[in-house]
Amino acid sequence: MLDTPRLVIDRRKMRRNIETMAAMARGSGVSLRPHVKTHKIPDIAREQLGAGAVGVTVAKVSEAEVMADGGVEDIFIAYPVVTGPKVRRAIALGKRVRLVVGVDSVEGARTLSVAAEAEGLTLEVRLEVDTGLKRTGVPYEEAVELARKIQGMSNLDLSGIYTYRGAVLGGSPTLDIKGAGLEEGELMVSLADRIREEGIEITDVSLGSTPTAEYVVEVDGITEIRPGTYVFYDRMQARLGACTLEECAAKVVCTVVSRPTGNRAIVDGGSKTFATDVQPGTPPLNLEGFGHVIGHPGAVLERLTEEHGMLRIRENDDLRVGDTVDIIPNHICSTVNLHDAVCMKGEDGIEEELRVAARGKVR
Repeated sequence: MLDTPRLVIDRRKMRRNIETMAAMARGSGVSLRPHVKTHKIPDIAREQLGAGAVGVTVAKVSEAEVMADGGVEDIFIAYPVVTGPKVRRAIALGKRVRLVVGVDSVEGARTLSVAAEAEGLTLEVRLEVDTGLKRTGVPYEEAVELARKIQGMSNLDLSGIYTYRGAVLGGSPTLDIKGAGLEEGELMVSLADRIREEGIEITDVSLGSTPTAEYVVEVDGITEIRPGTYVFYDRMQARLGACTLEECAAKVVCTVVSRPTGNRAIVDGGSKTFATDVQPGTPPLNLEGFGHVIGHPGAVLERLTEEHGMLRIRENDDLRVGDTVDIIPNHICSTVNLHDAVCMKGEDGIEEELRVAARGKVR
């Protein structure tokens, strides 16, 4: 048995999650291109491809390189690639696999255009659109004009548009994931039609997060979804209603290292083990603590320091020093990135260590 803290993946649950999402996409006639930022492991990406995914989505050139080295041949970098070193690496990768790169500015597109022309390569790009999350992406109302400018650049093939919006409805975070998904889909299909009216023949309309994926596919004109978290799910997705806690395939196993008072236990998993980007009490999720403690009703992982997790427990909880506890993280994607490896647990109960190959990549 591997020591704690360790991140354990239930292979049976993971495979069921992979197959369920693939079946939903297939039944809707929409392509599935999962975002591998959740797991960062080529072996798992290949399982997703084997279940029917058309390719993968990544956020970094380094992730794309790891996936290509792991045998993935169709990769979308859903992030602006604008600096010289990244552009050169992307161009080199585009000679090995089918590569699509996100753009959201004239400057970024021009940089890609110049580099692609110098290498005699036509680079496939998609225009990122901000539909309400307010991070990367051209403002929605400016997208048609930017598409027109990109279309005129040499050695770039503008094949589609994409967005990431998550659980946002009417500009605000929401628990109404159906409403959020339908609104997102309708915004993007409408925009695609307007771009096509300009004579720009885009084919791909790509969107959809894990909680909204099953609803965006109901909108006619959506061609692709890019959920990521569904492969493992997490406490945040359960709160959104995208899954149940039982469907969560990932958990962190920690050891109780101290029981200083009747209502407090300390575990060996802190902020270097659990992601802290989904803060307790933040609306609309209003989660209590940094994870769901399995099998201990009333227990709350209420505080984290680097190496300590402080559990508030009931006075009659029989947790003792040396016991282990299983905790479903609030956010699994950034939790995985804190671990060099995961423990894949088979149906026989045996845990096999699997390296998180694209972990910690910053470029």
